[in-house]
Amino acid sequence: MSLEEKLAATRAGAASRIPPERQAIMHRATEDLRTSGILDRIAPVGSRMPAFDLANHDGRRVSSDDLLAGGPLVLSFFRGSW
Repeated sequence: MSLEEKLAATRAGAASRIPPERQAIMHRATEDLRTSGILDRIAPVGSRMPAFDLANHDGRRVSSDDLLAGGPLVLSFFRGSW
C-alpha cells in the first residue's frame, strides 16, 4: 500500500470515528491556519531543517547536531487536543 493510500485510509477512519461537530472545529482551525499565511512561512518538503537546541521532557538541553551524530533523526510534532 502506498503512503497516499495509507493516508486516505487514515482520513476515512477518522471521518467515521470523529463526531461531525468536532470535525467542523478541526476543519475550521485548519482553514484559519491556511488563511493566516502560515503556509508561506514553512520550510518546503525535502529541505534541510535548521539546527536546534531544545529542552527534552526532563528539561535537559538537547541539540539536533548531537542527535544527528548518532544517526538519522525523526521529529514528530503533536498539536495537542482540539
